[in-house]
Amino acid sequence: MSNSVGQRAFQNARLRKRQEADVLPLLGNALQLQKKGLLPEARAAYRQLLQLAPNQFIALHMLGVLESDAKNHQQAEILLSRAVAADPRSAEAHMSLGVALNGLRRHDEACESHRRALALRPNYALALSNLGNASVTLDIQEALACYDKALAIDGNLAEAHNGRGWVLCRLRNYDEAIASLNRALSIKPDYASALANRAVALQELLRFDEAIADCNRAVALAPDDANGWLWRASVWLQMKQMAEALPDCEKALAIDPESAQAHLVLGLCLTGLGRVDEALASFDRALAITPDFASAISNKIFALDFLADASVEQHQQARQVWWDQIGAKVASEAARRHDNSRDPDRPLVLGYVSADFNAHSAAFIFKPVLQYHDREQFEIVCYSCSSKADAATDEFQKIADRWHDASQWSDDRLAGQIRADGVDILIDLSGHTKGNRLGVFALKPAPIQVHGWGHGTGTGLPTIDYLFSDPVAIPAAVRHLFAETVVDLPCFVTLEPLPIELARASTPATSNGFVTFGVFNRISKISDAAAQAWSRILERVPGSRLLIKDLALDDQLVRDNLLARLATCGVPAERVDLLGTTLRIDHLRSFHRVDIALDPFPQNGGVSTLEALQMGVPVVAKLGNSLPSRAGGSILSALGLRDWVTDSEEAYVDIAVSRAAQIGDLDKLRRELPGQVRAAPACNPIAYVQAVDEAYRAMWKRYCSSDA
Repeated sequence: MSNSVGQRAFQNARLRKRQEADVLPLLGNALQLQKKGLLPEARAAYRQLLQLAPNQFIALHMLGVLESDAKNHQQAEILLSRAVAADPRSAEAHMSLGVALNGLRRHDEACESHRRALALRPNYALALSNLGNASVTLDIQEALACYDKALAIDGNLAEAHNGRGWVLCRLRNYDEAIASLNRALSIKPDYASALANRAVALQELLRFDEAIADCNRAVALAPDDANGWLWRASVWLQMKQMAEALPDCEKALAIDPESAQAHLVLGLCLTGLGRVDEALASFDRALAITPDFASAISNKIFALDFLADASVEQHQQARQVWWDQIGAKVASEAARRHDNSRDPDRPLVLGYVSADFNAHSAAFIFKPVLQYHDREQFEIVCYSCSSKADAATDEFQKIADRWHDASQWSDDRLAGQIRADGVDILIDLSGHTKGNRLGVFALKPAPIQVHGWGHGTGTGLPTIDYLFSDPVAIPAAVRHLFAETVVDLPCFVTLEPLPIELARASTPATSNGFVTFGVFNRISKISDAAAQAWSRILERVPGSRLLIKDLALDDQLVRDNLLARLATCGVPAERVDLLGTTLRIDHLRSFHRVDIALDPFPQNGGVSTLEALQMGVPVVAKLGNSLPSRAGGSILSALGLRDWVTDSEEAYVDIAVSRAAQIGDLDKLRRELPGQVRAAPACNPIAYVQAVDEAYRAMWKRYCSSDA
């Protein structure tokens, strides 16, 4: 028996030696091919070797790394799991498996693999850096700590500098992010990932030309990496270059169909082109991949404004998703009491948070609110959350008692400063629009929190106590659906008074012999239903024209897309005039060319409606069910122009047609309207802000007595 066992052992040993003799040349050849950069040939050589020796560790590990580098993460995970089983003591194999798992978006498992690598080799800088990569979506502060530890071990590890730069972008610290990414590129000049990440930071700092240059280099160096294409699409989009943004985004999705960010950017492109149903589908795809993707949730909320049949319930349910996925998790970690003195009559500190303290349409709405507060009763602190600064920013700085540039502050830092400033009432001016800091409001850094003016349709945050609106914009029957308590003002919006001398004395039809209808809204607000109504109006008013003005019309793709959509809806292109970007003074003077403004639906105008009325141009509005479709009716009702509002498309057309036939009446209204508008509390800044001040004081007194 022992002779038989010994003989078999001897034969097995000879077989292993024979296999090794066959395998070693194959392994050496595969390694050499890999070293020369002949990667397809190297992969084939490793596979041939593994047919002879299925558990050969080096071949399993190297082939797994090659598959991972080629984004074949599923195959890489299989190979690298076998490599780890073949040699559980290999720190490199555990780390490589972690990279593949991270590529599969199995971040928890990836972190565990990297930790095993570090247990075997505690000072393994690259494993620390990769642990940072896997931790970004789980715990961003832990990720930053991993990169810092890696760099303490190896200060020339370009991958750690790159990862650190990306995390700092996520934390809004763009200047420091660029410094880290510059360091990565000084070590590794052709580092496509670092170039793409630096483009993100440069874009946020509005340095668009530099961002495009970085993306161009990233795409040239790594055309099969989705990030270069994706971030270039994002920059083009912010530059309003839709013709360039859309194909870049589609290229990114062709490379990585599971990129939530790419589906988000595609949704933004489609929204800008007025293709709302497709945009919503893109946002839903992004959320199917990453359910807690805050930007995708907020942009879906914003896009629902353009959907004709979206109900108030749907709008508020979408906001509930943001709270469930994002806000509630933040709030559960941040419950803290407030030390503000509960004196009901003392002067109060108001904190205003916005990314629009600049030449932005929203600023025209809330500027008079800040400007006309009773300064004996209220101190104004502004938290500016945008890198954009201009002459309007200077004006806001002069209005504020205290000013903070929070554009590169994390939510935690901003919340801490709000507490340090002793803010009593914190006001969100953005809602779910671009640049919002709703994460800060979820932290509840002030005793009372309010949302108003910027978006005006509610946030869905139970940590925001009040929402400014009016009885037309938010009827009593739907107020129970809101997370906030609705507080009525003379109108849900107001407008900085325009120079009275800009309004001309006569309607243009008296001199040019035809009626001009005007639409001065974002192109994305133009629905097919509205365009079809405009077609019927033009058909019934002989010789009339349609003037559409929006800065997006500087883009030829947008112009062509709009004219094609209008033609499909029956609006002939030869009766349409398109205007793009102008100086603000020229923008206002463009109303001199318009007899009657047509409010789009389902999403109505806000600033554009108030501007038209102050310039003496009456507006026809259709009142819908959802909040965005009630803005025009709210404004016109507040200004005593209820007879220009209807709740049916047919009546909308009839109002426009009948008013267009009464040129004399239009001319009379043109002269009277500017004064009528300015006299109404909705557009009289002193009266309007007095109502706001009284509302703030009532909120504060209610708070002071609440714990009594």
